[in-house]
Amino acid sequence: MTESLSWTERMRAGFRKTSGRLGENLAGLVKERLDEETLDEIEEALIATDLGPAVAARVRDRLAEGRYDRHLSELEIREIVADELETILAKVAVPLEIDAFPRPQVMLVIGVNGSGKTTTIAKLGHWLLEDDYGVMFVAGDTFRAAAIGQLKVWAERLGVPIISGKEGGDAASLVFEGVKQGTEQGIDALIVDTAGRLQNKAHLMDELAKIRRVLGRLNEQAPHNVILVLDATTGQNALSQIEVFQQVANVTGLVMTKLDGTARGGVLVAAAEKFGLPIHAIGVGEKLEDLRPFDPRAVARAITGADEFDQPDENRI
Repeated sequence: MTESLSWTERMRAGFRKTSGRLGENLAGLVKERLDEETLDEIEEALIATDLGPAVAARVRDRLAEGRYDRHLSELEIREIVADELETILAKVAVPLEIDAFPRPQVMLVIGVNGSGKTTTIAKLGHWLLEDDYGVMFVAGDTFRAAAIGQLKVWAERLGVPIISGKEGGDAASLVFEGVKQGTEQGIDALIVDTAGRLQNKAHLMDELAKIRRVLGRLNEQAPHNVILVLDATTGQNALSQIEVFQQVANVTGLVMTKLDGTARGGVLVAAAEKFGLPIHAIGVGEKLEDLRPFDPRAVARAITGADEFDQPDENRI
């Protein structure tokens, strides 16, 4: 049955745990009149849903505008929250464009181990193949043999070429070879896996700097994208990861995964509010097609559960 669900339906289902948690946190807060106590409780409920203090404060201000001392229904509260979240998300919803010239467009994919980084590379490759782009992988996470093996399996399944070496090998050399072969073969997108061991930031920084130097000798514009993969189940810890990787890797965009496995999907909005980095895509499942660009309105309404109160509208995406 899941096979027949549209992306919109899968996305809504993915955020159901988050919207359910928000609903539980808001339960009992609908009172006769909107007063300071109720506003405080609503703000706390939003923070508890991992939307973050800044977003919660913005929503509180919106609720108070012209509505003080009025009765607000649960639906009205959800709609106001959804409108504010949409405003925040609309600024960062930036689909990934393949526009580098000369080709290939080099994408470094970074993130801590366990974030779904390698699987995200496969999903991203699948997405680009659907759009008729030529794709090549580089198994640049040479620190883990398992990561190399996993990416090889995905490359074979997708039918894309892969540049790989031995565990402990030089990632920069692999990237150099990837760009060389990608150029010769007319590849559009070169997607590079990288090590994610933040426990040694200095080593990671050195490795990424070496990759950048090598790329610079081949194409001064590369890497064109430095994409950080975040695991939504980590909640507010995802924000700390953005801060660290910004320092060591100059992140250009984000992908958030595992939104279907958590009630902490509000961190997507917290990240958008705090950092303003482009969010290229979200992942709401394990299948290859479960990574896609997102529509700010649809996501905002899915997070708040506002779409549960009205009829689904497939035209929103």
